[in-house]
Amino acid sequence: MSNILSDRKYTNDHEWAKQTGSSVDIGITAYAVDQLGDITLVNLDVKEGDTVEAGKAFGTIESVKTLSDLFAPVAGKITRINKDLESKPELVNADCYAAWMVSIEPAAGSSLDGLLDS
Repeated sequence: MSNILSDRKYTNDHEWAKQTGSSVDIGITAYAVDQLGDITLVNLDVKEGDTVEAGKAFGTIESVKTLSDLFAPVAGKITRINKDLESKPELVNADCYAAWMVSIEPAAGSSLDGLLDS
């Protein structure tokens, strides 16, 4: 699984960001999933209403191979959390592009412009 979708932006740390209305959904790429192996835990250290800084960790993802930080590609306020991942982290392996982790309402001046395209 190494497909790259053209409707998203990407970070060097292998997160993807997809603009959905006024918010940005965040997840990890197929490459990241391939490198991590079977996902066993998604730990999100934020809750709805929290603010995050671009480039700072908002949680971790654990696999049979390793533990990795999850980094916010934009600064802003957490508007939604994918609570399904708490009990079903394997959803990330099944379809990493559908298994978004958090949704962020970008802060003023924060945008996806500096991220990589497909």
